[in-house]
Amino acid sequence: MAHVIRPEELPQWVPGEVLQSSDGRDWRDIYTRTYRYGSLDVEVPALTDFMLVSYRNGSTRVDRRFEGRWTEAQCHPGDFSLLTRSQPSHWRWTSPVDVTHVYVSSELVARLAAEVFERPMVEVRLNDLLQAQDGVVNGIVTAIVNEIGDPATGGGLYIDALGVQLVVHLLRRYASVEPVSFSARGQLAPALRRRLVDHIEARLDQDLTLKELADIANMGVWNFSKHFRASFQTSPHQYIVERRVERAQALLSQDRLPVKTVAFMCGFSDQAHLTRAMRARLGCTPAALRKGASAQ
Repeated sequence: MAHVIRPEELPQWVPGEVLQSSDGRDWRDIYTRTYRYGSLDVEVPALTDFMLVSYRNGSTRVDRRFEGRWTEAQCHPGDFSLLTRSQPSHWRWTSPVDVTHVYVSSELVARLAAEVFERPMVEVRLNDLLQAQDGVVNGIVTAIVNEIGDPATGGGLYIDALGVQLVVHLLRRYASVEPVSFSARGQLAPALRRRLVDHIEARLDQDLTLKELADIANMGVWNFSKHFRASFQTSPHQYIVERRVERAQALLSQDRLPVKTVAFMCGFSDQAHLTRAMRARLGCTPAALRKGASAQ
């Protein structure tokens, strides 16, 4: 399974100076950072969110490999790039640039796609676009950046409105969609299953609610639970617990992190919660598992 990261983790793979960000803002579904980069050649893991790169200052040649294919373009202020979610990529550029990243949550895109096309969507993909100009996109990005520097009353609501405008525009001009379909046995489509797995993997250390997962599929909770069980042969709750135990097992076997830290990293409320889950599923405690691994 491809490694999936959240937008705020990106500097671990793409080092740069953060000039401005929406960190700490009460924004939903939209997250942004402006970076100053030198020349770089970097592999970027798959991201949980859709990403728009707006070139603000400096011009450079950019090469990008996506799904095995290289493209190249000369990018200038006013240009933008798009990158769909959950897909790794390779970027390199030769000159210093300032760029603004705008990340849009998959939940917002899926919800708006269902409204725009009047059908639930199993998958929405942004087209592979390395360099383009669009006055609407540029205007919305500028408005989002300005809101960081000069926030006003109702800022969260204003950003919500900008996010809706941006996503609808991208859906109409730069996206491909796949409607929800089910197998004869009520199983979710493969693309939707991958999307759910990616979402769960990226957020195992956080609270994950049934409604949150059902919203990704644009379904009600009861209907989603039925189709999830048909697809994964277990309930959403049990699937998440199993994945948390598997991740904890890997961390305990390979690292020397304190058991309490492993518990929090895997989404358990405390060490006792992890111990109960491991005993129920593996028949041993974290301490016994670690002792057995060290003895091998």
